[in-house]
Amino acid sequence: MTPTLRTERLLLDPYLPDDEEAFVALFQDTRVSRWMGDGPVPEEEDRALFGRIFTKVYARGLFDVWAVRRDGELIGHAEIKRTDAVGGHEIIYALAPAAWGAGLGSELARALTAYGFDTLALAEVHATVAAENGASLALLERIGFEHVRDITEDDGSTTRVLTLRAARDV
Repeated sequence: MTPTLRTERLLLDPYLPDDEEAFVALFQDTRVSRWMGDGPVPEEEDRALFGRIFTKVYARGLFDVWAVRRDGELIGHAEIKRTDAVGGHEIIYALAPAAWGAGLGSELARALTAYGFDTLALAEVHATVAAENGASLALLERIGFEHVRDITEDDGSTTRVLTLRAARDV
């Protein structure tokens, strides 16, 4: 069961069925979706994805997926899951453009990373970011992630793999 997480300004909790419209609006915003998966998709696909969060991800306990809220409003999406692309656990997050530039991305990425280390007992956490997404690359590097390799996608674009390793007790 996906737990509720809190940061100074954010609440990460499991999605509710009533979140569908806000979820679809977030994923349909091309400023957000251009950096997610294979980019923008038809609205029906985002609605189907929202449904699968309940019927597959939550129902089977596959991995943790959160609605990201600030002051009760859904402003983002977050997950941590094992992926073959990185050979480990990857953090995935998106914030609505209205939430950009206020440090919430760093706060969110730190919370996901801490959850990976403290709750899931991971030795390292990964993130994949399009090489052109300078804002996300800078955010992750600011909080300690290091670029470890590149993946050349089928369309010729480059995805950067970044990794943060857990601090070891000496």
